[in-house]
This record gives sequence, structure tokens and C-alpha cells, in this order.
Amino acid sequence: MEIVERVWTEPWEGLRCTPVGGSAVGVVVLSGSSGRVEAARARVLARAGFDALTIRWFGGPGQPPGVCEVPLETFTAAVDLLRADGLRRVGLLGTSKGAEAAMLTAVRDPRVDAVVALAPTSLVWRNVGAGLDGADRPARSSWTWRGHPLPFVPTDESWTPAEPAGVPVAIRGWYEQSERTFAADLPAARIPVERARAELLLVAGGADAMWPSLPYAARLRERRRAADGARTVLVGDPAAGHRVVFPGEVPPPPSTVFDHGGTPAAAARLGAAAWPHLLDVLGGGLLPADGG
Repeated sequence: MEIVERVWTEPWEGLRCTPVGGSAVGVVVLSGSSGRVEAARARVLARAGFDALTIRWFGGPGQPPGVCEVPLETFTAAVDLLRADGLRRVGLLGTSKGAEAAMLTAVRDPRVDAVVALAPTSLVWRNVGAGLDGADRPARSSWTWRGHPLPFVPTDESWTPAEPAGVPVAIRGWYEQSERTFAADLPAARIPVERARAELLLVAGGADAMWPSLPYAARLRERRRAADGARTVLVGDPAAGHRVVFPGEVPPPPSTVFDHGGTPAAAARLGAAAWPHLLDVLGGGLLPADGG
């Protein structure tokens, strides 16, 4: 499928990829804590029939340099843009911290029809990096809504990595230890996905070395089931790590800083298993017959 690309500079850096002839379905594509504009993923989604907008949601002009008190209005503004163009269905697709943002936005914005959460968390966590003031401590929420920080779980600063210096670090244990240390903070920091009207696709690997995304995804699914919420689909792979590679995507190089867990083969297998569900949940039956 041929696509048209438009580069955005305002109100944020971004790229919009649209099938020639347009689409009825839009999707806002969010990176994790890498902060990059997910251009390659947006192109893959556009070739499958989506009008895909990917934005830089921190680290750009006027934005916090890190994932620190990022306004959720950043994401509702992206929904505004797609809705203003008359799209019949709008979804959010996010990875890791981007998945956290996508779910929190859907809870607050009933115009979001679907969310795809890759390597998700079930909790709001503390900031990753500095805020607008240039400081990353003391701990603050990753997110704000209408100017107010969301309740969050801090991280236990007594945790130390098991790996020697110079080796990519697995930080899953840090999050698991922090849940135990700050157990009293967990109820207020839960992402209340049961309040969102959006359909939800959760994609997670059991060997995720960044945080326990598969157990988190299971918690999110059970919370929705208990509340008789909107459709929720969980696609997991016990051997996959933090990364998900969809058909048509080029696997990213290994990180030199963090151990993401799993293998490239498992990441691709998980992406292939999730892909038809993504087309279904995001597309809502509105994609062209040959989409994907």
C-alpha cells in the first residue's frame, strides 16, 4: 500500500503517515523512554491501512527533557488532531512508558476507541529523567493531568544491579523490589483501565528484563474482566522480552545500557502473534479488506 508522509514541527516534532486515498482509522504511535519519533513503526502501520501519527512527547522544545510530569494533554491534543480530520476511529499504540501514557489517556478521554499497550505496566511509576526544572530528584510522577501530578510508585534507591560495570543491566528486579518497599502506594497508583471505554490489546513477554510486563498485563486484564469492561485481549510469549517486533519491522540493535530480555526471534514471534489482533482492535472493522 502506498503512503504519504508529512513531517510535523508544531506543536511537537512528529511524522504522519497516511495511506494514499486516506483512512477511516487513526492511531497515535508513542515510543517508550527512548523518546524517539517512531517513524518506522508509523510507516508499517500506514501500509496496513492506518493514518498513523507519531510524536516526540518529551525531550523536544518546551517539553520536559525526561519522562517527568509529562502532561497527558500532550496525547489528547494528538487525538484532537486526528478527530478534527474526521477519522471515524482513533487509537493509541504505546511501548513501555508510552503504553503507560496511552492507557492513562484512554481513562480520561472517551474519544479513544482502542489502545495497544506493548510491554505495559499496571502502575504509574516515578519519573525517568528530569523535569522542566532540570532536576530528576526528588522523585515525582511521570504524568500530570490538568496541572496535577498523578499518584505514583517511587523506586527503591537501595537496589543495586547484579551485573558488573559495563554490562547491560536488567532492572526488572528494581521494579519488583520497589513494589514490595512501597506497597502502601500501590492502590493509588494503579492504572484504572476498567474506567476506559477503549478496547485494549496487551502484548507482553515473560522474559522481559526491564519490568514484569506479562504479570502487569495479566493484572490489567483481570481488572477489566472484574469490572465487565470493554474487550480486552492479552497476547503473551514466555520467551519474549521487553521488545515487540511486528511483521515488516527491522529489529532494533541491542541496547548497550539495559538488558531487555528475550531474543530477537521471540520478539518477532510475539509481534507476529499480536499483529492480527492489532488490526482487529485498532481497526474496528474499518480497514480496507487488504489491510495488513
